[in-house]
Amino acid sequence: MYAEIFSNASFPEALLALDRELAGATKQQGCPRCGGVLDVADYPRKPRGGPFALDDGSARRLSLCCRREGCRLRVTPPSVRFLGRRVYLSVVVLLCGVLRQGPTHWRVDALRRFVGADRRTLARWQRWWIERVGLSRVFEIGRADFMPPPAATDLPRSLLDVFIGSASERVLQALRWLAQQFGSRLPKGGGVHAELAR
Repeated sequence: MYAEIFSNASFPEALLALDRELAGATKQQGCPRCGGVLDVADYPRKPRGGPFALDDGSARRLSLCCRREGCRLRVTPPSVRFLGRRVYLSVVVLLCGVLRQGPTHWRVDALRRFVGADRRTLARWQRWWIERVGLSRVFEIGRADFMPPPAATDLPRSLLDVFIGSASERVLQALRWLAQQFGSRLPKGGGVHAELAR
């Protein structure tokens, strides 16, 4: 069911539209340091992630910068396309985590070939979902948004299961929720997203 998203040519555009919405909301709030106006300061990314062919515009990370001289604070809004500074697209990390859940080795081989991620990387993502996201304080508080809440031991599938709609709608809703929960609190070294760097 979720594997069909990889072949959906319009899915990257839906992700970009959500990122633009999140960036617009961040821009309206102004600079968190001085209250100044935020200008566009996007920068290029070279994301990995298999089947999604992104053009230059879609591969840019939406970012903002304070206009006030002396401040110039960079403000990076939450993103549904990128997990911090990591190289793989967030949808790939999410879907590979879901599709890898299960005992069969052919799934791992198929995912490895499809998205270009090594078997060890796929295993690391699986551990990351449970050990880092599932056990994080942010997730523990945020899961109270749902009834019943997603099980930390069955992430990321349990997160997708709390949303309703088609597979694409569930993935978009889950990525939006993750961006809003973790987006502004990404640690710079260790922490929730550390293992994705490898």
